[in-house]
Amino acid sequence: MKKYFTLNLRIFYWLLLGPARGQTLKLHHVIHQMTRIGAKALPMAALTSFSIGLTLAMQGAHELRRMGAEMFVPNLVSVSLLRELGPLLIAVIVIGRSGSAVTAELGTMKVSEEIEALQVMAINPIRFLIVPRFLAMLIMLPVLTVFGNYIGMLGGWTICHFALDMNTAFYVMRSVEAAHLSDLYTGLLKSLVFGWLVITIACHAGLEVEGGAEGVGTATTASVVYSILAVLIANAILTSVFFFL
Repeated sequence: MKKYFTLNLRIFYWLLLGPARGQTLKLHHVIHQMTRIGAKALPMAALTSFSIGLTLAMQGAHELRRMGAEMFVPNLVSVSLLRELGPLLIAVIVIGRSGSAVTAELGTMKVSEEIEALQVMAINPIRFLIVPRFLAMLIMLPVLTVFGNYIGMLGGWTICHFALDMNTAFYVMRSVEAAHLSDLYTGLLKSLVFGWLVITIACHAGLEVEGGAEGVGTATTASVVYSILAVLIANAILTSVFFFL
């Protein structure tokens, strides 16, 4: 735990104080990591969000139909995605696809002594390896969340339009009326916190790998488990804070 908090402090040092001392980051490193962490996760994020939108609409319609309240299905889909399911499910997808890849990559570099080689060349591994990944995750996870929200609402529209004979304009109007900017901001804040937790846990696990290839596999598994647990706990805490405010 101490090493994890030390890693966070070193990341913020290179983000805040490093540039002031002339030790700037290479922008192309950040863009490269944005592509690997975020852009390549778009297909999986889209598929997951679309299926969740479909499921929400079908389950909501099944229950609301009993009360003659099918018109509230768009409300259920939009609010649920913006506040809770969008940020949470996209974070889980990124953990499984990108967080595990970061841990495995850094762990492989650790056991093959590439990180020690960087230190010998007077290149700080935190600035060179960790900070670009940290920035890429904090940028791309909110972007993926917004993208997933739109795709999820498209999935809800598919059920409402083709199964419930709901007009497209009506669906859009109900979705917009039900959701508020505070719902969007809440989801984006959650995605920022989730991104910070996911990437720091993944990097910490990768840097602490020991024992060769077996150690890399163990660290990758632990990274995924701890990241999901941390995201679920953080989601519960943030939801309770927003609920009581």
